[in-house]
Amino acid sequence: MRYIIIGAGAVGATLGGRLAEHGHDSVLVARGEHARALRADGLRLTTADGTRTHRLPVAERPEELGELRPDDVLLLTVKTQDAIAALDTWGVAEVRGGGTAEQRLPVVCAQNGVEGERLALRRFDRVHGMCVWLPATHLEPGTVSALCAPHTGVLHLGLAAGGVDDTTRRIAADLAGSGFEALVTEDVTRWKYAKLLGNLGNAVQALTGPAPHPAKELLRARAAAEGVAAYEAAGIAWTGPEEEAAARAGKVVEPPQERGGSSWQSLRRGTGTIESDYLNGEIGLLGRIHGVPTPVNDVLRRVADIFARNGWEPGGMHVSELVELVDQAVARAARKG
Repeated sequence: MRYIIIGAGAVGATLGGRLAEHGHDSVLVARGEHARALRADGLRLTTADGTRTHRLPVAERPEELGELRPDDVLLLTVKTQDAIAALDTWGVAEVRGGGTAEQRLPVVCAQNGVEGERLALRRFDRVHGMCVWLPATHLEPGTVSALCAPHTGVLHLGLAAGGVDDTTRRIAADLAGSGFEALVTEDVTRWKYAKLLGNLGNAVQALTGPAPHPAKELLRARAAAEGVAAYEAAGIAWTGPEEEAAARAGKVVEPPQERGGSSWQSLRRGTGTIESDYLNGEIGLLGRIHGVPTPVNDVLRRVADIFARNGWEPGGMHVSELVELVDQAVARAARKG
């Protein structure tokens, strides 16, 4: 199998680099300055084992690879807001022997939230979901760090529509042999919905910075409580905190870091977009469909989007300002109710 990593950022480059270290063909798909750095100097990947430079094939578009191989696996690791463009580009790529990628190749959606699988299922015949717990940092072109130990991350894999197949098991085996705890599950969406509850706090960190503060924890808890209410109204199942903790216990230990997570990094790199529409926005969507008010998540989504569109630095808002906006929105929702 050859792994084509569509989105060689923090998570994608870590997956591609670790797979390559353990003898698996990997191609990194990247753009702009990051792609130029990867081509010129290789991928500088730091893990708990140290720093290594991987000189892997790099592509920006499928045409650079020629016809795709029948044994290719597309690992979709772009942020969800970039997924449609990536699926459009790679889905129609021709595969050796006839047909296109969306007809013949498996795509694995390794993203936060649950929308990536829905988008892929609209066009790809073989869609797998991956719930990713892999703290990693990508702030400079060509450089990524993922410092958890003894495993670099915990990954749950399954078919997006439910169940598993031989391809699921083979991908999981390759990842398990490459420094990850990779687990096959019959219902990967349960794990992804559970992780989404934790990701609802990403916007809090991005807006107010990674330093701990009781008010930040309370905002995260309020956002998660809305998420639980929306799930219950929608009849959505998710794994509980005990099951999540058991899956990670003794598998991943993250050293203290002052830098933030994926949403914070998006603002730090000035990408112009942020994934809050598919994290907090997912809860807003469920709330509107099922009649559950979600003012906390609505504020977090809206303010994070404003920061991204304006190119504002992460951590530029004091937590008290954010709490005030949230409290005002909650009060308005109560009056409407």
